[in-house]
Amino acid sequence: MKTSRQISEQRGRRAEFWAAIYLGLKGYRVRARRFRSRRGEIDLICKRGKWVVFVEVKTRKTVGDAVYSIAYKQRKRIEAASEDWLKRHPAIRGSLRFDVIAIVPWQFPTHIKDAWRPEARPY
Repeated sequence: MKTSRQISEQRGRRAEFWAAIYLGLKGYRVRARRFRSRRGEIDLICKRGKWVVFVEVKTRKTVGDAVYSIAYKQRKRIEAASEDWLKRHPAIRGSLRFDVIAIVPWQFPTHIKDAWRPEARPY
């Protein structure tokens, strides 16, 4: 018998699969899936034109629930992981964007471009 954590993990993988197909149909090239670093995890990393897009995939009952489920702390972890990914892939350059794909039962995925912007870092 599967635990609730295993069920959630399976649901998340399925959502990421459909999000990748959806983005592929929109002309995005998926460069990485489930990238993990010490500082965070990114569901999908895509390239389209001049954009390098870091995508968080959320499955919820409504699009609003999906968007609002990404807390400040999680956004910071995704931003930190994006820095790690870019350091590992110096040949891939472009303008950076953080998107959300909301997966809602019985609906097409909702793509929210530029869902948030990282805060400027003081140097």
